[in-house]
Amino acid sequence: MGKVTGFLEIPSRDREYEPVPERLKHFHEFVVPLPDAELARQGARCMDCGIPFCHGDKTQATQGCPVNNLIPDWNDLVYRGRWREALDVLHSTNNFPEFTGRICPAPCEASCTLNIIDDPVTIKTIECAIIDRGWKEGWVAPVAPPRKTGKKVAVVGSGPAGMACAQQLARVGHAVTLFEKHAKVGGLLRYGIPDFKMEKTPIDRRVAQMEAEGVVMRAGVHVGKDMPAKQLLKDFDAIVLSGGAEQPRDLTVPGRELDGVHFAMEFLPQQNRRVSNEPLGTNREILAGGKHVVVIGGGDTGSDCIGTSFRQGAKSVTQLEIMPRPPNREHKDVVWPEWPLKFRTSSSQEEGAARDFSVATEKLTGNDGKVTTLHCVKLGPKMERVPGSEFTVPGDLVLLAMGFAHPVHEGMIAELGVAKDKRGNVEANTDAYRTSIDKVFAAGDMRRGQSLVVWAIREGRQCARSVDEYLMGSTTLPR
Repeated sequence: MGKVTGFLEIPSRDREYEPVPERLKHFHEFVVPLPDAELARQGARCMDCGIPFCHGDKTQATQGCPVNNLIPDWNDLVYRGRWREALDVLHSTNNFPEFTGRICPAPCEASCTLNIIDDPVTIKTIECAIIDRGWKEGWVAPVAPPRKTGKKVAVVGSGPAGMACAQQLARVGHAVTLFEKHAKVGGLLRYGIPDFKMEKTPIDRRVAQMEAEGVVMRAGVHVGKDMPAKQLLKDFDAIVLSGGAEQPRDLTVPGRELDGVHFAMEFLPQQNRRVSNEPLGTNREILAGGKHVVVIGGGDTGSDCIGTSFRQGAKSVTQLEIMPRPPNREHKDVVWPEWPLKFRTSSSQEEGAARDFSVATEKLTGNDGKVTTLHCVKLGPKMERVPGSEFTVPGDLVLLAMGFAHPVHEGMIAELGVAKDKRGNVEANTDAYRTSIDKVFAAGDMRRGQSLVVWAIREGRQCARSVDEYLMGSTTLPR
């Protein structure tokens, strides 16, 4: 794959970012693409390494790519200038590579053989370039089904799992209706991921493609609230539950009720709606301009809060993480090709956030009902409170980004009565994706819990195969 000696001759080069002062002026994507000639050189670095760990384990995807992208194949095609063929190979495993090429953390690169020497192939960059060129050249077109089956499927939740599932089912001839509670299709891709990480044009293009393939979009319909969930059992031959894990973890400390303390997913969707000129849907506007912002939680959602706060004009942003600071480097001989735990700095964090680790927030105080101060303590190696380590952090906007426990149970899940696993997710295995209720399936974060966009696409595709087999007795969809 690639050039036989490419990894020895060609230095690794990845996309760069606009300078921080420039990118903080706007909410657009700020990644600077590589020229085609340089992308070909980077594709040439892909080794004929015998076992391409970047592919991932097809049964469990315990390392590498969860959708099992044929990475060496399209790296080689880009190296040889055969972009159209590279796009076909890319689409054979991934419905939406423009999503993963922008916001996936790239476990494939962690599993790359060249990552043993910290010099992996820039897989994510090449993937994004292939699909972006495909759209530019007009190579991405609707895929019409060979026949209509007469079967009707409802997919509830239009994030990447629901979109992937709906598209796969439509392409084998089922009549698919995709339900979304918000005003536009896209789920957290649209309302949770800031535009500076992924603008919404890629979603809009895919929605148009899917509509041309026959998918009926019913945005602004909250199943279990605007319409009875059990109505779907009467109207459809199969139902897929593909919503998110939207129950946020709360901070249960004195002062939580103070004004200025909000969940991240109260804050982030508002900015996305401002960018797209949508109504905020609430009178409780949350803005970081002129404030000392404290983000509690060190993951991707916390980083998104940081970047959004800086662009809104925050005076300062501090991020607090309860876990210890990870090591700068992983032990390759222990963890490779698995995803490593190591210290990382996101593009938002490098924009000026102060970060602190092993910190627990014990209480919040304020004036006139508004938060002004966080009272914190350092934690020891066993997560124990360290006596005498108390300190305070000024904050007049506190954003809770501590992750999500499970899907919201009230409404659709409670009405249908589907069984839940011990974590509170909808119970279904990864063989059949079937719930405890006949003809009801589940995929994505609603089934597996809070996860990555690439896992959602994998589950949506695999669930579609199971639904097709359930409806037709056999299936030609890939697993």
